[in-house]
Amino acid sequence: MKLKTALFALTLFAFTIVQAQVKTTYTLTSESSKKIMESALNYAKDHNAPGGSIAIVDAGGNLLLFQRLDGTFASSAGVSIDKAHTAALFKANTEKFETAVNGGRVALTTVGYNFLKGGMPIVYKGEIIGAIGVSGTASADQDVEVAQAGVNTKLE
Repeated sequence: MKLKTALFALTLFAFTIVQAQVKTTYTLTSESSKKIMESALNYAKDHNAPGGSIAIVDAGGNLLLFQRLDGTFASSAGVSIDKAHTAALFKANTEKFETAVNGGRVALTTVGYNFLKGGMPIVYKGEIIGAIGVSGTASADQDVEVAQAGVNTKLE
């Protein structure tokens, strides 16, 4: 009987250790993506952006949601997606990389990602769950502002 109790206690202890090694993760949902898009679109409209393409990707850089405003030049679509993809995979604002390239770190341009500002990670409870990329507004700075409006969306 003591052996069975000891084995049970050992099994319970081992199970507790295994559970402690699992991390809770969060996923960017369609509903949350739509809220982020709505915030970004509202900001663009309220601040008279003449156009813009907005892309939202998951943490792996895969496209979840995309919107191109009327009147936006066609190539901004791909640029916004690339900005979001880069921000998700590097887990950083793309502005950081544009600054590095402009500061002389031109080797960064050879790695196949988009290092123009306007891409930002989306963070929930300290975890990067996706990213947003914006291109084709009035300026690169407005791309950043529209992306920031999306990132600032309160998620539940």
